[in-house]
Amino acid sequence: MEKTDRTPSFSIENVKHVSHTQKEEVVVSNMFTNAASATEKEHKMGLIQGIKLYPKAIAFAVVISLCCAMEGYDIALLGNFYAFPPFNRKYGELQPDGSYQVPAPWQAGISNGAQCGQIIGLLLTGWGVEKFGYKKFILAVLCYQVIIITIFFVAPSIKVLLVGACLAGVAFGVFMSIAISYACEVCPVALRGYLTTWGNSCWGIGQLIAIAVIRSMFGRDDEWAYRIPYALQWMWFPILIAGIILAPESPWWLVRQGRYEDAQKSLLRLTSPKQDPTFDAAETVDMMRHTNELEKDLTAGASYLDCFRGVNLRRTEIVCMLFVSQNFAGNTFSNYSTYFFAQAGLTGTVAYDFAMGQYGLNTVGAFVVWGLMAWGVGRRTLFLVALSGLFCTLLVLGFLGLVPEAHKESAALATGSMMIVWAAFYQFSVGTVAFSLVAEMSTRRLQVKTVALSRIAYNVAAIIVNVLTPYMLNPTAWDWGNFAGFFWAGTCFCVLVYHYFRLPEPSGRSFAEMDLLFERRIPARQYKHTKIDAFDVALKHQVTEVGAGASHHDRA
Repeated sequence: MEKTDRTPSFSIENVKHVSHTQKEEVVVSNMFTNAASATEKEHKMGLIQGIKLYPKAIAFAVVISLCCAMEGYDIALLGNFYAFPPFNRKYGELQPDGSYQVPAPWQAGISNGAQCGQIIGLLLTGWGVEKFGYKKFILAVLCYQVIIITIFFVAPSIKVLLVGACLAGVAFGVFMSIAISYACEVCPVALRGYLTTWGNSCWGIGQLIAIAVIRSMFGRDDEWAYRIPYALQWMWFPILIAGIILAPESPWWLVRQGRYEDAQKSLLRLTSPKQDPTFDAAETVDMMRHTNELEKDLTAGASYLDCFRGVNLRRTEIVCMLFVSQNFAGNTFSNYSTYFFAQAGLTGTVAYDFAMGQYGLNTVGAFVVWGLMAWGVGRRTLFLVALSGLFCTLLVLGFLGLVPEAHKESAALATGSMMIVWAAFYQFSVGTVAFSLVAEMSTRRLQVKTVALSRIAYNVAAIIVNVLTPYMLNPTAWDWGNFAGFFWAGTCFCVLVYHYFRLPEPSGRSFAEMDLLFERRIPARQYKHTKIDAFDVALKHQVTEVGAGASHHDRA
């Protein structure tokens, strides 16, 4: 039976004849009461309870994250076509031994063209999402990408392919940023770590499909061997556009716009209240409002510049380093895996078989991480342990380069096996957990912009490694082969030391609690054990009466 308790002292209707200041105090007190109740319920919410209450939020977050699969598919095509004979004959140059190779400068240029495009897309995301909302902005970008794929399909030369990579990169920058931010905003604390990591598995799904498609084209020797894989990119759009049209707007975005009633309606579309009689959408919206008002006190504005002011500078630094660490932990081998295997001595379809094993791990990475998180392993712990494993694996890859030429075939197979081990360490932690950590480190008001900046940092680091990697691996350039493992082991060790001292543990914390932990400058290693109460802080910011009449509901 439902009982609604509307205490007269907390009702706006009963204080019509009091002063504006007293009304303001009632509004704030009412919001504090509701927000505290909703926060307590989220802290007590378990995984199963969260799944039952938020099944539609899970479904929509999963669909929108599939945009990352399209991005992973395209990027995997670019990196792995360099070991594909029909592609090399079309866009490469004849070598003295009679083979064709795309020169290292063009390899670096195409990869970096896509990265530069992503930087533009990420900057647009921070502005576009806050102005138009998640749904309208991503639908517009999907329509743009439908046209851009045509460039890849008809590209007559390597120069046109470069133009296509630059333009496609704009959309890819949008997809990843929105997938992370939307999943974080539609899910409660109990589901936040799971749904934000799903984007990386979607990336892996796209990569795996790309490798499978290229491998299936080995029976062809004409231009359709590389045109068909490009054309198959159009298969993503009907699913994505239909799913996004049906999805509700983020309630957090609606709260930031002052549209509290719409935020409550959106929240009801994301949940199944009948599954949990204690759930109250009005309370949850007031929790969002409380966090938003608290962040207004802690953060003067919500521009890109504010990401570098005060305590937000530390948060921006951490999220940027999380994604930078992916590239400096050896992720470059993932994007060039078949090319790396080919230079190590694996020829024909064998290189693609190993790559499929590697990308197969990408697709299940999130599920392994979910199991570890459900078991109680913190995200900081996962990140640090995995970086240690990656460092050791990269060292072994480097030492395999010392194997004599007489045993080159055995060394090549060992290299492929060690890359599978590397992929396991990477995908079961660093590659996956970074998405969750980035989403949780930023404030709600600055989240889209902070995530965009973190991905820009990722792309800047990717540009660096994309310049270095082709020269390291290309036999017409430095031809390092396995010795590149020593270089990336060194960079991996550097980011391991950084995160040990700077990366906090966000597991189980509400957004308001994270805001206060950062504001009080708690050292990263103490976050897990520091006690904090987000409701022992008075709000200095003035709360408007618009939409502030929600009352606390006790359900019995």
